[in-house]
Amino acid sequence: MAIISSKKQPPEPNGQPQQRRESAKTAPKENILQPEAAIDEQGKQEESIRPQKFADYIGQKDLKDVLEIAIKAAKSRGEVLDHLLLYGPPGLGKTTMAMILASEMGVNYKITSAPALERPRDIVGLLVNLKPGDILFIDEIHRLSRMTEEILYPAMEDYRLDITVGKGSSARIRSLPLSKFTLVGATTRVGALTSPLRDRFGLIQKLRFYEVDELSKIVMRSSNLLQTNVTDDGASEIARRSRGTPRIANRLLKRVRDYAEVKSCTEINQSVAAEALQLFQVDPCGLDWTDRRMLSVIIEQFNGGPVGLETIAAATGEDTQTIEEVYEPYLMQIGYLSRTPRGRTATKAAYKHMGFTPPNEQMSLL
Repeated sequence: MAIISSKKQPPEPNGQPQQRRESAKTAPKENILQPEAAIDEQGKQEESIRPQKFADYIGQKDLKDVLEIAIKAAKSRGEVLDHLLLYGPPGLGKTTMAMILASEMGVNYKITSAPALERPRDIVGLLVNLKPGDILFIDEIHRLSRMTEEILYPAMEDYRLDITVGKGSSARIRSLPLSKFTLVGATTRVGALTSPLRDRFGLIQKLRFYEVDELSKIVMRSSNLLQTNVTDDGASEIARRSRGTPRIANRLLKRVRDYAEVKSCTEINQSVAAEALQLFQVDPCGLDWTDRRMLSVIIEQFNGGPVGLETIAAATGEDTQTIEEVYEPYLMQIGYLSRTPRGRTATKAAYKHMGFTPPNEQMSLL
């Protein structure tokens, strides 16, 4: 119950009632609730270049065909989509695929990563708040803790949550029903998953590297969203240097866009893209300065190998884990580096790319 004083309130110093002053103070706060988007929000929306549906998703045709059949079958039966495991190198669109699945199914999605689920209550909170049909995306799922993984087993199979109440002899297990949901796991190391977790996924699909023509279409689509004028040959030039990865293609496109704006170029054609990427030390095969440094060290200092990983790390100033996990995979994919029991060796293609004569051709000239 409100208490009202019968005493006369003292006049305000400026002669205005107190109520009017309070409304004047709170008036500017009403602007916060205006429906118009702020300038920074509009900028973030323009920078969002992820596709929102399968029609806009370029590449991965086989994967899209499989998922479209699964979505149509689940919708026709009125069921949730089966659990899905996506694996492959980083930057190929695993997170984007999970968002598209939610859009095509007409449900909500929640995105998290395995390192963020340290304690059991973290995954319990996510599972309890899921609504029927929702998609839970867990990135780097191979890094789940053992306790969290055990909680997921009954949740994935029977849609229930087993909770232990009490301690010692008075401990009891209670099962809480969960809404039927779809778990989408993404990993770059599918072999690191335990067999019980891997076997509970109904769909296990691999994302492959993209071809140059697919990456060119991705660059053209991203340039339209970023309101950047890119020609077909300019998009192809960026695509050739993107290592078959859309994330790298979009990153290079933004760097070339910055170069074109500073140099006052009206459009990004092949010459402009080549000049910009040369400035950023990305060669026509997508190799950066460290990649070329590794190959030159193996060829010039160790006659093409074989040379050990520790020796390469000491000669280049990089640590062994960075070389083994970041630089070596792409060099081996394009056939520039071979890994043998005795060490790493440079191939003939690497000799020619770096401007050296292969060993066999050197012997024939003698």
